[in-house]
Amino acid sequence: MAQNDDNQTPNMAQDADDMSQDNRQSPPPTPLPPTPPRFTVEEEQTRLYRRFNARGTQLTVRLLPPPEGQDSNPMSHFLDSVTELFDYALRDLEDSDMVGITISNEVEVKDRAIGISFRRRDQISGDVIWSVFEKVGQSNARFNALDKLVMTVHSVDAKRPRQNHVKR
Repeated sequence: MAQNDDNQTPNMAQDADDMSQDNRQSPPPTPLPPTPPRFTVEEEQTRLYRRFNARGTQLTVRLLPPPEGQDSNPMSHFLDSVTELFDYALRDLEDSDMVGITISNEVEVKDRAIGISFRRRDQISGDVIWSVFEKVGQSNARFNALDKLVMTVHSVDAKRPRQNHVKR
């Protein structure tokens, strides 16, 4: 038995050493500086259409320029800003909801509205957004994204069955 105790002592000491190494904490990660906002929401209105399981949300927003001193690609900043705006506007929707979006310029009413046809929420990605903006740019249509923008999001809840109102 004594020989067995001697053999266990070094193993127990090794186990205790291993445990103390496991309990050592690494220094906390350096927090990333907060990212500056890329847009401001000046007004938001939502209207429910219960009969059709639909909702319409109108946002009046202004995209912000890159922060001073930040040496970034303006196109990259614009795409990131629009992507964050879409994430914000679609935050309460399920992936299966059908979504249609229009973006128009509040100041320059002559600017053509940008439209994204109805599709499932999970099918709206940065590539889709960029494709739509690229088509507007190629069509020689004027669109000033630095003015106030009015973004209208219409959504239909595809999961919930439509309520039929029966008149008696």
